[in-house]
Amino acid sequence: MGGASGAAIGALADRRAPGAGALIGGAAGFIAGGLIGHSMDQQAEARWRSAPPPACYPPSPSPPPSIADIKAMTSSGLGDDVIIGQFINTRAVYNLNADALIDLHNAGVSQKVIAYMVNTANPVVAQAPPAPPAETVVVAPGPDYVWVDGEWVWNGGTWVWIGGRWALPPNRHAVWLGARWERGPHGWHRVGGHCG
Repeated sequence: MGGASGAAIGALADRRAPGAGALIGGAAGFIAGGLIGHSMDQQAEARWRSAPPPACYPPSPSPPPSIADIKAMTSSGLGDDVIIGQFINTRAVYNLNADALIDLHNAGVSQKVIAYMVNTANPVVAQAPPAPPAETVVVAPGPDYVWVDGEWVWNGGTWVWIGGRWALPPNRHAVWLGARWERGPHGWHRVGGHCG
């Protein structure tokens, strides 16, 4: 834009030699535009660098259901698979004490749902997760988004694939290291995703 503007101004300023004026004006405008653009890029980079350290983007797109939500879903007649689907979609992790377990039981929450919630804290699975399927990465919703790979989750009886998604990191240098399953002495356990 600087070059084009400079060329137009140079051609108008020197009517005797509009070509030479346009060439000189275009070169001057190009250099000035480049310097201004470079300065703006450096200012943007400085803003990114001065941002607080990355807290990483959240591993789930929405908050997991609370205990009150689970009791409400149960009382409204939603099935176990629907409630467990909410746990899977939000990658919920629950650390339930005895009082919470009794409260859920007294509210009519099924043993299947309660068992799934207990296993989210640190599930140990006898069988290895399947190989990840090939995922189709759709077009990013914007230039600053990064792709978060999908992962296998254990729903208490089988492996369920949760597809990948686009997420907006707190800054351009944040790198999300996805969750993975590692084999231990008692079986496979999930290691949560974190910022690397």
